[in-house]
Amino acid sequence: MITIPLRILLVEDNEADVILTKRTIKKIVEKPEIAVVEDLTACRERMVNFAPDVVISDYNLPSCTGLDVLQLVQEIDGSVPFIFLTGTINDEELAANTILAGAWGYILKKDMNDLEERLKPLLKKVVFNLSSKDELRERLRENRIAVNQIYDYLESLNSDNKEQKENIIRIKENLSKFDLGDEDGKA
Repeated sequence: MITIPLRILLVEDNEADVILTKRTIKKIVEKPEIAVVEDLTACRERMVNFAPDVVISDYNLPSCTGLDVLQLVQEIDGSVPFIFLTGTINDEELAANTILAGAWGYILKKDMNDLEERLKPLLKKVVFNLSSKDELRERLRENRIAVNQIYDYLESLNSDNKEQKENIIRIKENLSKFDLGDEDGKA
């Protein structure tokens, strides 16, 4: 069982498939957070406000296709894994096009009896990807800190240089105030 809580956006219009998919996900993931939507408008809102770790989508939806959903997800956050769960992709060319368009995989609804077996490796891949992202985020954070420290150091050098320049200008001004007199030493 996957012990990392996953945020899953399920794009599905068939209530029976929603129930079955949610039940299966709960067998695979210990504490999933699942949001369900049926159209692009709701999908856009949930992508922004729910920020899923993975999107699982039907291909045939009442107002759009799964490719439309995939395109929307990629526009909002191209790093979110996308899995088709559909009864439509029987055509090898269509299946290949979904993968070429950026889907991580697809599961046929005719294989719903084996859904757990087919979905589990894909969700494990999502978790592995999240772990890799966490490592990258930590490295980026450390690099940002280092860069900020360098900027602070350079700024302090710059202000030290500015202070030294101001001191030199003051010394020159003070020196120019002195009347050294004429060449004979008379003041």
